[in-house]
Amino acid sequence: MKKTGAQLAVYALEQIGVKYTFGIPGVHNIELYDELNSSKQIEPVLVTHEGGASFMALGVSCTSNSIGTLMTVPAAGTTNAMSGIGEAFLDGIPMLIISGGTRQDSGRHYQLHQLSQENLVKEITKGYFKIASHNDIISTIYKAYDMATSGEPGPVFIEIPMEIQMFKGDVDKFLPYTKSYQNPTLDPQKIKETALLLSKAAHPGIYVGWGAANATKYTLEIAKILGAPVATTLQGKASFPASNPLHTGFGFGPNSVPAAQKAFKNCDAMLAVGVRFSEIATGSYGVKVPENLVHIDINPQVFDKNYPTKISIEGDAQETLKALSEELEKITKQKNTAALTDMIKAEKEKYFNEWKENPLADKVSPGFFFEALTKHTDDDTYFVVDDGKHTYLAAELLPVNRSRHFVSPTDFNCMGFCVPAAIGAKFMNPKNKVVGIVGDGGFLMTGMETLTASTYKKGVVYFVFHDGELGQISQFQKIPLKRKVATVIGNINIKGMANACGAAYFKMSNNTEIEQVIQEAFKEAAKNRPVIVDVIIDYTKKTYMTKGVIKVNLARFSFKEKVRFIGRAMKRHLLEK
Repeated sequence: MKKTGAQLAVYALEQIGVKYTFGIPGVHNIELYDELNSSKQIEPVLVTHEGGASFMALGVSCTSNSIGTLMTVPAAGTTNAMSGIGEAFLDGIPMLIISGGTRQDSGRHYQLHQLSQENLVKEITKGYFKIASHNDIISTIYKAYDMATSGEPGPVFIEIPMEIQMFKGDVDKFLPYTKSYQNPTLDPQKIKETALLLSKAAHPGIYVGWGAANATKYTLEIAKILGAPVATTLQGKASFPASNPLHTGFGFGPNSVPAAQKAFKNCDAMLAVGVRFSEIATGSYGVKVPENLVHIDINPQVFDKNYPTKISIEGDAQETLKALSEELEKITKQKNTAALTDMIKAEKEKYFNEWKENPLADKVSPGFFFEALTKHTDDDTYFVVDDGKHTYLAAELLPVNRSRHFVSPTDFNCMGFCVPAAIGAKFMNPKNKVVGIVGDGGFLMTGMETLTASTYKKGVVYFVFHDGELGQISQFQKIPLKRKVATVIGNINIKGMANACGAAYFKMSNNTEIEQVIQEAFKEAAKNRPVIVDVIIDYTKKTYMTKGVIKVNLARFSFKEKVRFIGRAMKRHLLEK
């Protein structure tokens, strides 16, 4: 049987359930694109920049059971896409990158786009494969898919040289896909030890991340049995429903809201699931973790990196928590949580109301904005944020009740994430509302991808928090330095960008306009048209994330440096105009 490499590649992608590819055609992948045009399952999506393609693929993987897939040209296409690939790698998100490759049969050097892609991507992928023969294509794509989706997920890169794409070669058979990866075998003794440790704790706490996104059912059961408060990472914000009375919010240290700080103050045993205790999640490592730490993760490399464990369990979160829940049910008497849940509820309400105090007449207050946004969305809504000050406002003020319905860049922490990632989410969830919340700085990076949403009729609603600065960094500059260096943005005409990309445009200038604008925005999005809402945001009040990180980092300075930094700040704030 003779088939072209392009035919074999598209067959394999269909077998693993790919629905869309994102990218830009070029001379090294036009055969792949031509074959995709014949596919009844896969739609090739044209983007404005390969960086947008990689973020769209992230949106697909984060909000569906399909794997986000790029279709790029080598070299320039790859480097353009590397921000999203890097985000997938550090955040543990599955992705496939199918790249064309320069010809191997010509004997020519200095070909267009000719360089070693293996060396280029080795630091930001789980694996790299270069196809050597037609017989390798199907099995390699299956192997890459298993690698991308198994263990701690991540991106895998496949390069298909042009002559293999174009020409026919001998193939033994068309193999169907069968999963080969098996989760690690659980240690039943460790499950028993963990259940005993947690059941004996006076004040147990639970901390979950993105790795626990598929295990929410069992996290809920364990929290109920133990009467334990539950905090999340930023990326795992939706891994535990905000509506549950034991939910405290993002983080549990100085970077977290008062409900979380008080609930975890005396924590003497912690169950951490699908987390890495990374910098953002811990507020620059400012959290205090109890000696009795149980850490569950599919990747054993994360254990004991930043905080020592009492018990570490390598395993799939869903399987492990199911077993742990069953064991706890046998040995634990359910605790009375009335005092704890009453405190959490009261502190949450008090903190949220603080964001509605002292509103400005010419700005939009975050408290009123998120209150209205929550009113006009539902549990099925997908929320996608970018990197910036708005990220932590959403983390603290936006309740999300369904797993995988809050998507954020995290450890790679790449600006420009939101606009394309939300488009990827909308491709996979066309009947759901998809909301993007992005700062004006992040919007400038990838806002032109709104054209992709217009072209493919994807009604994403983007709320652009417009303050004219790179808000988070500007705030970090102003507090100790009383200066803003290279963080003031040019006077961007967001309406002009909306018009250029075929999106509907609304401006939200103050609190009196919030309700009407949000309603009109969703009404317009229901017509399958993207919407950009220009939100003149009030960033006066600082989030606990900002305050906590500054406090934690300053405390680590030597006495001499602390005096120097505080003295410089006081001098500038008192003497400089």
